[in-house]
Amino acid sequence: MVSHFRYDISKNRIVFLWQKICYTNIKHTNYMKKILLLLLCTATLGLASCKKEVIIDPGLPNETIEMTILPGDWTYINDGETLTTTVPFPELDVPTFTNDAVHVYIYPDNAVDEYRPVPFTYNYEAYSCIVRRGSISVDLESTVPGVRPKIPTTKKGLRVVIVTSKLR
Repeated sequence: MVSHFRYDISKNRIVFLWQKICYTNIKHTNYMKKILLLLLCTATLGLASCKKEVIIDPGLPNETIEMTILPGDWTYINDGETLTTTVPFPELDVPTFTNDAVHVYIYPDNAVDEYRPVPFTYNYEAYSCIVRRGSISVDLESTVPGVRPKIPTTKKGLRVVIVTSKLR
């Protein structure tokens, strides 16, 4: 059995199919171009926005001042219940006193390498301080009732840290 196929394709049909193929390729090409352009723009913006900026804020300068309190600087007040000394601090001017934080530390024992934040109790003695414009007063009291504090026989280290701040 021999069959004969006859293709009866008109010229218009061939032109239509050719246009369909070309249009589909052009359509897909344009679609792909749009996608690639969108990806390229996204990558460019993403990489451009990832610029690493190192911002170093110098901040406000803090200051640490160290002094010593000599044994002869202490005086008795309150009928001998309190030893006190006043250390002049010209750094505590009006703007510093008004705006900044002042932290006071004492080095109570020369045999131990440590500063302690005031107020604190050490060896049955209570240390406290009062910060004023231009000076710091350090008080020493005994924690044992009825016992007068003893005048220190060695010098005490005094560390004052002025933390600069901006008042709002």
